[in-house]
Amino acid sequence: MRTFIALELPAGFADEVALLSRSLARHVEGRFVRQESHHLTLAFLGDMDETQLRRAMDAMDVAGADRDPIALSCNGLGTFGRKGDVTLWLGLAANGALEGLAASLRDELAQRSIPFDRKKFVPHITLARRARVPKDSLDGLPFPLPAHADRMTLFKSTLAPDGAIYKPLYTANLAIDPKEQPLDADQELVNHK
Repeated sequence: MRTFIALELPAGFADEVALLSRSLARHVEGRFVRQESHHLTLAFLGDMDETQLRRAMDAMDVAGADRDPIALSCNGLGTFGRKGDVTLWLGLAANGALEGLAASLRDELAQRSIPFDRKKFVPHITLARRARVPKDSLDGLPFPLPAHADRMTLFKSTLAPDGAIYKPLYTANLAIDPKEQPLDADQELVNHK
C-alpha cells in the first residue's frame, strides 16, 4: 500500500488554507487539492507491507515523543515542475522544531530499514497540480495566520481519477509519551493481527 507520514493541519489553519486555495482558484487554472487532503508531508514512504508499517509507526512514536507542537507559519507560494504544468504549493517557514521533527523521523525510519524518498525536506502544503500560474501579480491573497500542529499521521494514499484519496492509518500525538498514545478505530485495525 502507498503511504506517507505528514503533520495534520490544525482545524482553523486548515480552513484558512482552504480559503487561500479557493482565492487562488479564481486566478489559477489547475486541479486543486480538496481541503481534507491538505497536509505537510514529512516523509513519503511509498509501498509498504504490514511489517514495515508497524516499524514506521514505532519510528513515529519515537520521533514525536517529548516534542512540543510544531509552529506553522506561511512564507509564500512556490512551484515544482515545468512552466505551464506545475504543482502549486504554500510554503511554510522552516524552523528548528519542524526541521528537527522531519530529521528525527527520517533517522528513525532509516534505523528501522524503512525506505523513504530522501529528497531534501521542503516544508509545503500542495494546493494544486497541473497548474498554470499567471505572470500577473497575485496580490491580496488571504494567507493563513500562524498556528501549531500536534498530530503526525501515517496515511494510505489511493490514486483516483479526480485526485488521491488519503486514509489515516495511525496517528502519533506530539508531546505525549508513546506508551500513553490512545488508539482510535483505524489504529486498532492496522495493529490487529
